Amino acid sequence: MSDSSNSTGYRVLARKYRPRGFDELIGQEALVRTLSNAIATNRIAHAFVLTGVRGVGKTTTARIIARALNCIGPDGSGGPTVEPCGVCQNCQSIAEDRHVDVIEMDAASRTGIDDIRELIEGVRYKPVSARYKVYIIDEVHMLSRQAFNGLLKTLEEPPDHVIFVFATTEIRKVPVTVLSRCQRFDLRRIERDQLADHFRMVAGKETVTIDDEAVEIIARAADGSVRDGLSLLDQAIALSGGGITAAQVRDMLGLADRGAIFDLFDATMSGNIATALERFRGMYRDGVDPIVVLQDLLDLTHWLTRVKIAPDLVNEPGVPEEERVRGAKMSQSLTMPTLTRCWQMLLKGLGEAQVAPTPLAAAEMVLVRLVFATELPPPGDLVKRLRDERNQSPAGLATTTQPNPSPMQPSSVGTNTSAAVEREPEPQPYPDPIPHAQEISQPVHALRSFEDVVALFEEKREGILTTHLRQDFHLVHFASGHIEFRPGARAPRDLANRVGNLLSEWTENRWIVSVSDVEGEATLAEKAQAVEERRFAEAEQHPLVHAVKEIFPGAKVTRVNDRLTTDES
Repeated sequence: MSDSSNSTGYRVLARKYRPRGFDELIGQEALVRTLSNAIATNRIAHAFVLTGVRGVGKTTTARIIARALNCIGPDGSGGPTVEPCGVCQNCQSIAEDRHVDVIEMDAASRTGIDDIRELIEGVRYKPVSARYKVYIIDEVHMLSRQAFNGLLKTLEEPPDHVIFVFATTEIRKVPVTVLSRCQRFDLRRIERDQLADHFRMVAGKETVTIDDEAVEIIARAADGSVRDGLSLLDQAIALSGGGITAAQVRDMLGLADRGAIFDLFDATMSGNIATALERFRGMYRDGVDPIVVLQDLLDLTHWLTRVKIAPDLVNEPGVPEEERVRGAKMSQSLTMPTLTRCWQMLLKGLGEAQVAPTPLAAAEMVLVRLVFATELPPPGDLVKRLRDERNQSPAGLATTTQPNPSPMQPSSVGTNTSAAVEREPEPQPYPDPIPHAQEISQPVHALRSFEDVVALFEEKREGILTTHLRQDFHLVHFASGHIEFRPGARAPRDLANRVGNLLSEWTENRWIVSVSDVEGEATLAEKAQAVEERRFAEAEQHPLVHAVKEIFPGAKVTRVNDRLTTDES
């Protein structure tokens, strides 16, 4: 796997340990099996597209494909193989990026139609020394629309001696007309355990000792990318000088100790704000980024939630002992509503801290909100308390005014607001100013109100006229067979004639619809808006809403139900 040619100086680990064959690719078993079978059975596609996150091996796989198709074996008589020999002229030239028939193009810097036109011109000529002419286009999604269009015909019917291999991290930006002409492979993120084993192997070949915890930290920070992880390992080797410890890696990455994150989370969930802020300040003094602390708290919350759902996760291989012991204990002591609420608040707080002028202050305010949120009763308990107090309260209890609850005492808020809700009369649903068409039981000739007329137009599927009747029709006078109205600014000029003709046709009675200069009533849409505003205004004055706003400043009423529902938690 390693590159023995080191005559030009030091080679970074990401290049030195780049895979040379399918057997050295890690974490891509499905891709390796498919390509190996295709080459073994000579069912080779004329175009491939490889997609995945950065550093998972897209360009490396493209070069391996080029070597596998052009390998001639040590004796020069071999054919395409899933195990390139690595010693023939083609294998060595491709490995050293100097083969004339394997053309690599960076679409990020060569995006135009002129670059593709030059490529298409070269497609016509046969390979100089290889079996196939392989075009590797990296970051293909960066090509312009004209460049993609220029490539389509050649991509659909290329010469037999040409193979296209595209690599991209943004597969959605590649036109479907291009994707439909390619065989697609999705390279998945490498599992953390596989990355850790790979990094241990590399460290061993580099004669460097590394702690298991340090390897786990690097594997977690790599986020599924082999190249990113090897770059971090390279940096850690340079920092340590021979022996890599977890503390050195944490200092290098600006991470907090996992145990310190557990301590901070425990203090926060216990409601000890002074201890939580002191621990957080200690991490900050040690050089830890406040944004990273919030991200670690999010990661821990997710881990504890998973353990809460599936406790056997703590026994999986690779789980550190501290996470195994403390994670199991904390997940048992925290409820699912608490964990989900913690996740939501941390996620929102992370976004605030990332855009705040002072991330430290923003992160501390997130911790303060978390501490006081732990004292709030779960929504289900609050509803249950409301229901229990309603059932136990004597009839005809005198109404007394309760003081506004303090936001620093959320547990008492539930009691005060529940009593206030109990003494409030149950809100009655407001009548719909326009009855739905399906609710009309009278025949069409018995239209008793203008609302009945609008419902009839809705029932007859006259959508445009129905909209005008709701929004541009100021009723002045209504009687059976006669409607007088003032049109709004957007009403069509023939609105009166169209409405009168249709009503006469549907009811088989003559209807006269005339225009007036009298101000008239508000439109039905305006009436409905007024009703909705009144409902929101009454909701804003409700004691329960006042109590919630005291606890959550900035909260808004977004929807008003017709009645309070207490049978759902």
